[in-house]
Amino acid sequence: MPSPRPSEQNIAKLRNFVQKYCDKSGTTVHPDPEVTEAVVLGLAQNADTIGRPLCPCRFYPDKGAEVKHRTWICACDDMQIYKYCHCLLFVNKEGLPITEYLPEEHEGRRMYGLVKDPTPDKGRPLRAQAEKREEERRTRPS
Repeated sequence: MPSPRPSEQNIAKLRNFVQKYCDKSGTTVHPDPEVTEAVVLGLAQNADTIGRPLCPCRFYPDKGAEVKHRTWICACDDMQIYKYCHCLLFVNKEGLPITEYLPEEHEGRRMYGLVKDPTPDKGRPLRAQAEKREEERRTRPS
């Protein structure tokens, strides 16, 4: 049975957030509107069911525990540290996620290669936490 459509209130809230975050981070939404819509609806659905816009592109054994941890609440830690969006919601104008700031061994670098940041003066408010994030990635894979 398919999930019910997310509430219009959370869909509107998430669309507004996405636009503001694009402006703030110097990114754009994916050029394929279906990709953007799918991610926004997934975020809104999670906001409806668990109270937070948890990244819909990942699997969580326990969504409640993941919400408490905070790593994958949009805009996720990887977006705020590396300006890298796993969901392809926040990308460059070609629709590619920015990989410039990722560690070389990160799966994003392996999948997309080096994708330069077209607006290096915007985004990455948590960049100083990169070392802590990599330690977490090694000890708490999620």
